[in-house]
Amino acid sequence: MGREAEIVRSTNETSVEVWLDLDGSGRTEVTTGVPFFDHMLDALGRHALLDLRVRAEGDLAVDAHHTVEDVGIVLGQAIDRALATRERIRRFGSAAVPMDEALVLAAVDISGRGQLHYAVDLPIEIIGTFDTTLAKEFFVALATNAGMTLHVRSLAGENAHHIVEAAFKAVARALKEACELDPRAVGVPSTKGALGDASKA
Repeated sequence: MGREAEIVRSTNETSVEVWLDLDGSGRTEVTTGVPFFDHMLDALGRHALLDLRVRAEGDLAVDAHHTVEDVGIVLGQAIDRALATRERIRRFGSAAVPMDEALVLAAVDISGRGQLHYAVDLPIEIIGTFDTTLAKEFFVALATNAGMTLHVRSLAGENAHHIVEAAFKAVARALKEACELDPRAVGVPSTKGALGDASKA
């Protein structure tokens, strides 16, 4: 069995199912009811080379906040589970991704200490029907539940669509690198001898 995981989470606000394979080829199947967010999750899976299936239903009559955040929670939990003991992973990854005038840097440390450091300037608050503040909420939930330190920083950009999409693609590329197996490595890449909570594997 490969590095795969499936997580199902249901609350009074949302129902979310995520399946992923860290060693996939970027095949995605995403349905959240939030079109721009579906587009971003598709980009995340494709550029991280995750095989990714996301199905979410939420209280969109209120707004998309609970749906976006809860998908981040469940996707983070699935990454955490699929990484298992973290043996032989590269652990660190970074990428600077341009999209036309936009340029976004992302860096990942699969440290077991879930946290987000986010400095992304966006000129507008809405892309289609998507509240751009929800991008940060997604990354907070993702980083916290995957047990990774995640830095996302915009270096240039005027178009909010380009900036947010570059952010998702940069995180994807950094995550891909950090999760990759290093053929030269032995054991866990930490002086502590452990990363995250191996009991979740």
